[in-house]
Amino acid sequence: MSKEDFKNKLNRRRFIKGIIALPVIGGLTYAGIRKYNYLTDWLRRKKALELIGLDKEQKELASVFFGKSTGNHIRLGVIGMGRRGKALLRTCGFYNKEWIERNKEEPSLEAFYNQDDLNVSITGICDVFDLHAEEGINISKNPLYESGKLGKVKRYKRYTDLLASSEVDAVIITTPDHWHAQMSIDAAKAGKHVYCEKCMTRTEQETVEVYNAIKNSNIIFQVGHQNRQHGTMIMAKNIINKGILGKISSIETFTNRNSPDGAWIRHDGKPGDAKSIDWEQFLGNSPKVPFDVKRFYNWSQYWDYATGLSGQLFSHEYDAINQILNIGIPKAAVASGGIYHYKDDRDIPDVFHAVFEYPQHDFTLTYDATLLNSAIRNKIILGSDAIMEIGQDLKIKIDRKSKKHDSLIKNNMIEPSSDIFLFDSQTNEVDAITSATQQYYASRGLTYTIKDGKLIDSVHLHIRDWLYHIRNGGQPACNIDLGFEGAITCHMATKAYREKRRVEWNPVTRKIV
Repeated sequence: MSKEDFKNKLNRRRFIKGIIALPVIGGLTYAGIRKYNYLTDWLRRKKALELIGLDKEQKELASVFFGKSTGNHIRLGVIGMGRRGKALLRTCGFYNKEWIERNKEEPSLEAFYNQDDLNVSITGICDVFDLHAEEGINISKNPLYESGKLGKVKRYKRYTDLLASSEVDAVIITTPDHWHAQMSIDAAKAGKHVYCEKCMTRTEQETVEVYNAIKNSNIIFQVGHQNRQHGTMIMAKNIINKGILGKISSIETFTNRNSPDGAWIRHDGKPGDAKSIDWEQFLGNSPKVPFDVKRFYNWSQYWDYATGLSGQLFSHEYDAINQILNIGIPKAAVASGGIYHYKDDRDIPDVFHAVFEYPQHDFTLTYDATLLNSAIRNKIILGSDAIMEIGQDLKIKIDRKSKKHDSLIKNNMIEPSSDIFLFDSQTNEVDAITSATQQYYASRGLTYTIKDGKLIDSVHLHIRDWLYHIRNGGQPACNIDLGFEGAITCHMATKAYREKRRVEWNPVTRKIV
């Protein structure tokens, strides 16, 4: 399905939905009563929002970017062509026809066609698995825009050869975690700009080494925390800065999954053998073990290659809160959990809890994760005057004991502990009613947001932010300083769990003790 065919179909679908939504003439009396009650309630709530200071929140969180990216054409190399590598190629404007066909009824296709021309081409692909490398090359030959054809893609069997190529300006690293640090350091030494997926590093020591390497280079470094581009997070930060929540005392974050794929069981029926996968290169400096295709696909289950639920999942939750509140590295952390369900040979837990102490901010941050339940639990920020709940959308409730908003409660301007403010990132509407379809896709935790009136994958915006700063200088949204804070925080939780003790961060020695 071409881009124009898809947009025509989308417009027809929206028109039909609009016709269905028109009121039936019969039952106007009842509808009129409901409309009157709704209008009265809306006016009361609108006045309350004015008094609180939320009435002027912008509906359109417009992007600073629009149209084709100007400046030098950038030639990209991609290291790691598993599922994440393919997804990042799409957000750069490259695709395969099978993906287009599979997603013709999905919002992901609309978001893909709404992407702007990043003015990049793919000139290097590197993967230890021959099949993945071939898939990456084929995808790189199908650009959404003409600028994607400006470079000729080449397969590299070793990432060091890709970094040495004069045909590559910047690299996207989307390998297992145990390779992130060395590849980032080598890329910095080679003068290649880096977009590195989370978790930025596998260990505390690697975090320090990557930080020093990036700081001693002239490259632009971005960590793949794309939620920094999401309208909900931007709106949350704007509201926090107004002081509406009062004094914050507790922050709660969560991750729930309940499927084999969500628990990193991804090898069943997958291709690959010792001939097509360079096992020695995959292992790198990790412990030497015999070839195991299960271990290859399910690397996230093992401490040898991954960072557990802390680095794999909490890293996103932490970065979102750090974006909103600028909390930095905690003073201390404790963690608990275990392997309670998946009795395979994994060594990371499937249930995990961590508490982070922030005496410098007078609050704590908690994280609760399970791979045994799929309930949707949003981030919650508890203030003395209001509660903020953050998911795909954003809600604010006034605390029933609020002193700051006490007059509004007494005068029945607001109903305490009920939503006073709702921002829907799928429509960029304040106090909007979302459709069942939108609610369904939001519940799946998809990364779409609205920019310049278009549904966009926030990963595309995050890549674009990185490319913009490569061309124009300055620091991207999740630079090395923020990446350092996130990685160290995750490693504190991991260390506390594995050593069964409370750990602390020493800002002078810059070590976890």
